[in-house]
Amino acid sequence: MIRELFLESPAATRALGRRLGAALRPGDFVALIGDLGAGKTLFVKAVAEGAGAEAASSPSFALLNRYGGPVPLQHLDLYRISNPAELFSLGFDDLLEEPAATLCEWADRARGALPADRLEVAFEHAGPRSRKVRLHATGARAEKLLAAATSV
Repeated sequence: MIRELFLESPAATRALGRRLGAALRPGDFVALIGDLGAGKTLFVKAVAEGAGAEAASSPSFALLNRYGGPVPLQHLDLYRISNPAELFSLGFDDLLEEPAATLCEWADRARGALPADRLEVAFEHAGPRSRKVRLHATGARAEKLLAAATSV
């Protein structure tokens, strides 16, 4: 299932993220894709807020941040990953077994290692403050997340 949205402002991006966050459960995987400055981290912060988690920050230097809350969140940033060996050394497979929802920025850098059932959220600049967002559910659980996030 695929859904494309036009988000006219950062507030619209945050609203989408909060709706998704409210629907997350342990084991969910959200793959975030888009250029620098496309809105991925803003979206993650809103997802964390919607999930009732601690305030999120960008894990670019640490690669992984964990946030407590009713649904624990793992926030990965694979921007600095350049090959599968680095992904393996990060313990990516082990992270997928954690009882947490996972938000993965630059997920396209781990394409072959991503879970089969995931929600892909691709951000594209559509103006100074607006974004085109393509949400693609690749499994049954991801379809539920997509429906929850896009219901208004």
